[in-house]
Amino acid sequence: MHVPDGFINAPVSVAAGVAAAAAVAVSLRGARRELDERTAPLAGLVAAFIFAVQMLNFPVAAGTSGHLLGGALAAILVGPYTGVLCVSVVLLMQGILFADGGLTALGVNITVMGVVTVVVAYAIFRGLLWILPPTRSSVTAAAFAGALLSVPASAAAFTALYAVGGTTDVPLGKVLTAMVGVHVLIGIGEAAITAATVGAVIAVRPDLVHAARGLTTPLKLRVDGALVDAPAAAAPAAATGSTKKVWATGLVTALVLAGFVSYYASASPDGLEKVAADKGFDEKVEDHAAADSPLADYSVKDVDDARLSGGLAGVIGVGVTVAAGTGIFWVVRRRRSDELTATSASASTSTSAG
Repeated sequence: MHVPDGFINAPVSVAAGVAAAAAVAVSLRGARRELDERTAPLAGLVAAFIFAVQMLNFPVAAGTSGHLLGGALAAILVGPYTGVLCVSVVLLMQGILFADGGLTALGVNITVMGVVTVVVAYAIFRGLLWILPPTRSSVTAAAFAGALLSVPASAAAFTALYAVGGTTDVPLGKVLTAMVGVHVLIGIGEAAITAATVGAVIAVRPDLVHAARGLTTPLKLRVDGALVDAPAAAAPAAATGSTKKVWATGLVTALVLAGFVSYYASASPDGLEKVAADKGFDEKVEDHAAADSPLADYSVKDVDDARLSGGLAGVIGVGVTVAAGTGIFWVVRRRRSDELTATSASASTSTSAG
């Protein structure tokens, strides 16, 4: 659902840019509470994974495809504030390097694909966990529901922006019906990918899933051939082992998806492109400012073999995204550590003076 330049007029694009900048600023402060030395690198990995999976368009209807938006997945794995930043990093890399999503429409895309999906998905997710029993299965089920509904919500948000700043005269009702209708189908794919990924991570390292940190599994001891709950004192806290294996596995998975599996993705236009073409509001789409980028359209310039060109572009994209994301999240985490150190030092000084 990458909105190109020309769909939304300049005043609304600027307003969306201001809203997106405010959301990113708030998220930078909120992410300080979500990130630590273990999760900062993993947040960069989540951004790279979203980039990779977004290359895998899947068919949803005749002549239409969809791809992961990623807001729900990021919010559940690393927290809502960090989730907004993850999607924003992905959209920035895609816009600058791959000419995917307009540069003047970057604020629109961050608002629609990042902020709306994260807020809607996480609100639904938390609401369901309030009702469901505190189990890993509940986390996976709530992740499915949150991701499912976040996609048509994102489509509705785009329609709202189009209603105010659309550059063509197309009946709003037709745009809303078409956008929400096709994105409900895309939401099913989003939900399946999100639930499968969250379930896989919970199965091996639930302590690394932001939304599952409150879940604990009692330690079992075998006594006279029967399994019984261990005493509370003997039950370990959430696993605190090294994250290197998880990080390496995730990175390899992202590289394989972007560098190899992406070649087999659907070539049909995605939901927004299809609706825009069918309803005629793509008439004023503008050429991308980065159309001459050596990686434009997810292919490496001057590499004639389509499989190799697309694979190399995907691998480069994953590498750049994980580097940029990890760097940003590490800086955010360090600022939090510096603030805690300063607060501790101030408290100690006050105590000594007293």
